[in-house]
Amino acid sequence: MGNLRRIEVSDSASVSVIRFLDQKIIDPEAIQELGQELFDLVERDERKKLVLNFENVEFLSSAALGKLITFDKKAKRSEAQLILTNISPEIFQVFAITNLDKLFQIKDSEADALAIL
Repeated sequence: MGNLRRIEVSDSASVSVIRFLDQKIIDPEAIQELGQELFDLVERDERKKLVLNFENVEFLSSAALGKLITFDKKAKRSEAQLILTNISPEIFQVFAITNLDKLFQIKDSEADALAIL
């Protein structure tokens, strides 16, 4: 899949688990790269079951949230399932305030997500 700079992808059965390599996702160029790497997973690699693990992430900018929303739309268009996991309470608060907790399927842990995919 080329060399990934912003994410690490591991496959567990038919599920792709994606971990973010950056603790703070705020740099516009990094967000652009991150978006492209995520989009390629559904558009080019045609992955259908995705878990985004936010374990390493301490901060997300609004631009990064925008990329996640776009990624969710692309995933849905490709009929892929997307679950977000391991979101810190601080970041989850942003999801809740912006109602993104209603848009995204969010589970506490990677194991919980894998259990339903």
